[in-house]
Amino acid sequence: MAGNDLGSLLGGLLGGSGGSGGGSGQGGGGNILGALLGALMGGGGAGGGAQAAGGGGSNPLGGLMDMLTKSGLTDQAQSWIGKGDNQPVSGAQIAEALPDATLQKVAEQTGVSPQEAADQIARSLPTAVDKLSPEGQLPSGSLEDIIRQQNL
Repeated sequence: MAGNDLGSLLGGLLGGSGGSGGGSGQGGGGNILGALLGALMGGGGAGGGAQAAGGGGSNPLGGLMDMLTKSGLTDQAQSWIGKGDNQPVSGAQIAEALPDATLQKVAEQTGVSPQEAADQIARSLPTAVDKLSPEGQLPSGSLEDIIRQQNL
């Protein structure tokens, strides 16, 4: 499944398990982000995050960033892509930005509540986007290719 592969790649990107606080993270940020990006790539129903993400195809990252921008998180999202400090985002802001069906699917795949999924995404996403955009802009190509180009 694409989400599991993405989770492994993102886990490497985030430095192993990426867990930031003990037992609740069952596999850390890579797994939660892998599940999120897999859901956005059309890995599941309910009108799909893929349409909401601008039909992201094999690279849902741009669509995810569009969703965050449309939800009023432009400054935060741009800070992750730029070369300066990454601005934090809260789980509540992530929950507001993502379609309910997408967050529910991520929660089911990772065995946590939707709120915990949103909190884990909020902790992991800024670092992942920052590392995937080392030149200060979102790269093009499939997400798997982008991650692999980061020497993982």
